[in-house]
Amino acid sequence: MMLEPSIDSLQKQISSKYTLVALSARRARELKQGAEPLVEKTKSPQSVGVALQEIEEGELSYSYSDKVHTRTEKD
Repeated sequence: MMLEPSIDSLQKQISSKYTLVALSARRARELKQGAEPLVEKTKSPQSVGVALQEIEEGELSYSYSDKVHTRTEKD
């Protein structure tokens, strides 16, 4: 079984597999919570598939930050 989009085509957009997984998971979560897809016609009914399609088509990108985000506990 061939999966689309392929890992090779995705790594042309994002070279790190770890970043690819983290970005697609975060975007899939946004889609499940009601965000609109960034692509006109989706190929997959699954939110992860749509997120990967968005990455492949160059509609979804990322940037690195030196800031560290921490959770604060409330007393």
